[in-house]
Amino acid sequence: MMPKFSSFINLNYVKLGYQYLTNHILTFILIPIVANITLQIIHLGPDEIITTFKSIHLDLTQILCSVFFILFITTIYFMSKPRSVYLVDYTCYKSPITSRVPFSTFMEHSRMILKDNPKSVEFQMRILERSGLGEETSLPPAIHYIPPDPNMEAAQAEAELVIFSAVDNLFARTGLKPKDIDVLVVNCSLFSPTPSLSAMVVNKYKLRSNIKSYNLSGMGCSAGIIAIDLARNLLQVVPNSNAIVVSTEIITPNYYQGNERAMLLPNCLFRMGAAALLLSNKRHERSRAKYKLVHVVRTHKGLDDRPYRCVYQQEDPQGLAGISLSKDLMTIAADTLKSNITTMGPLVLPASEQLLFLLTLIGRKMFNPKWKPYIPDFKLAFEHFCIHAGGRAVIDELQKNLRLSPEHVEASRMTLHRFGNTSSSSLWYELSYIESKGRVKKGDRVWQIAFGSGFKCNSAVWKCNRNIKTPNHGPWEDCIHRYPVHIPEVVKL
Repeated sequence: MMPKFSSFINLNYVKLGYQYLTNHILTFILIPIVANITLQIIHLGPDEIITTFKSIHLDLTQILCSVFFILFITTIYFMSKPRSVYLVDYTCYKSPITSRVPFSTFMEHSRMILKDNPKSVEFQMRILERSGLGEETSLPPAIHYIPPDPNMEAAQAEAELVIFSAVDNLFARTGLKPKDIDVLVVNCSLFSPTPSLSAMVVNKYKLRSNIKSYNLSGMGCSAGIIAIDLARNLLQVVPNSNAIVVSTEIITPNYYQGNERAMLLPNCLFRMGAAALLLSNKRHERSRAKYKLVHVVRTHKGLDDRPYRCVYQQEDPQGLAGISLSKDLMTIAADTLKSNITTMGPLVLPASEQLLFLLTLIGRKMFNPKWKPYIPDFKLAFEHFCIHAGGRAVIDELQKNLRLSPEHVEASRMTLHRFGNTSSSSLWYELSYIESKGRVKKGDRVWQIAFGSGFKCNSAVWKCNRNIKTPNHGPWEDCIHRYPVHIPEVVKL
């Protein structure tokens, strides 16, 4: 055992040395050059230095032209540089205890609703046992009725509840007033009323008549990052502005009451949730902002039929609407993730990982196509990972593909356990978990990854702008001391 252990230690040192050398190669090249120039200057006497300086003949016109050229280039650089976009703060909706749906309640309702199809009840029970959800997730009031009553009025009430609660808390926490908001983006995939949800927010808070408001629907669980990308693009062309992004999914009108197994699955996973974010490009907000937005990378596989239809809203033979999840979903998600990280890698990975990836790629092309492709170590690029809590299988797949440790996916697993799949808002419950554990420090980088219908994989990279104190508010305030918890592979019901 000792030789193996010692060689393992040596290999680790070699790897660390390689990473340090490759990532600082320019420094190692420049240091000898600068040192040589410095020594040459030191060896010159004062008279030689003065003589050399006097030998450079520049008239006033040349000096003025040089200064003007430098100022011109500097101005062009700063004007073409995109404006920095900061996340000042964010809030997450926390449902009341009366909305809680323990396993026993969920199964009791399932037995009553599907009393003529015991196999569907058994299927839902098996899914719930392996889902990774806990006993404290929440569903809206209309779904608690027996039978459920998912009417338009109830859906509107749920939307007002989760969105207004999140936005109210955001205004209270940031001290911002409605008249200070210049851009509003609301995303909700399956509930798209008229007037829109963004219009509902404008009406509630009496936002300005010239506000730039947008409502995104039908874009799946990754729509939150699309909303951030849209807000970023607007903030980069509209100076001195604030933007609010609201991400949610309204559960009430989408509860499936039929017998198709592929459409029963979402009933077991999706739960109530919403998040509201304040983004700004104002310089004075930089000092109090939590994060700076660094990158957004979006990948869309909708040109192929299989990815396009793997998450699909449709009616069953009885005319009941629901969301059908394909058996190929995880395979398609893995393929879309690979495309996304191929674009993301060069933007964030250190030079050592990029070089290894390039050498492996060249080796496979030129020498042996059977060589395993090198999977970059994204742990060298990020301190924290927020993987969309779409389900246990989603988290497992990303943990395996990205070679992450249990601690890196802890926030995702605990968010799924405590709140369920809250669609596009789940990323913010996860970041709130990491903050509540006191793990985020200035300079830390956060990678948010989400999947959505279509089929899409979208990523956002944030850099922590300041040391973040452990919050004494938010969705985890009364339960963070209990987490992490052990989540068994199967919970027998």
